[in-house]
Amino acid sequence: MPGIIGRKIGMTSVYNEEGKNMACTLIEAGPCVVTQVKDKESDGYRAVQLAYGERKEKNTPKALKGHFAKAKTTPKSKIVEFRDFREEFEDKVKLGNSISLDDVFVEQDFVDVIGTSKGKGFQGVVKRHGFGGVGQATHGQHNRLRAPGAIGACSFPSRVFKGLKMAGRTGGERVKVINLKVVKIYSDKNLVLVNGPVPGAKNSYVILEK
Repeated sequence: MPGIIGRKIGMTSVYNEEGKNMACTLIEAGPCVVTQVKDKESDGYRAVQLAYGERKEKNTPKALKGHFAKAKTTPKSKIVEFRDFREEFEDKVKLGNSISLDDVFVEQDFVDVIGTSKGKGFQGVVKRHGFGGVGQATHGQHNRLRAPGAIGACSFPSRVFKGLKMAGRTGGERVKVINLKVVKIYSDKNLVLVNGPVPGAKNSYVILEK
């Protein structure tokens, strides 16, 4: 399988064999249910759709209820599609099958983790883009120590260029962290410990890709 869906539990630290302390993130990954299988003949590409996390039936749209009923499973809260799974997983990728952590990863694997970063709201240039501020007096501001300073030219081009580093909404974006090492897998509890930070708040959904 190319990946699995999980939920960020929080951060901790462990000691490796050399006695070095490593910052790690604990993730509850799976079990996920196969809710749809796509192939080149009917859909134009190969993919498997996995669902994770329980959802109240009264809060589930009728279309999704039928979709989950077809896979003979209860309503799920998170659905993710994974493309181009390897041929050795053909037997496991059947409608209604359960995919567990052991089916995807082993210890010492390197994984990519995708999550939604914490939303910080509307922020200024110092926090959003790392401008100097205060001590460095951003852009020569003598009386406004966290202000961005001048942003445009004179009569030409008479506008602000797109993409300029200015204040604005920060966080709440899809972030991918690559090459995190799988330190430990607790199969009985569906938990995986990865070395490094994972985007998002506690209990937020994450996607682990191989």
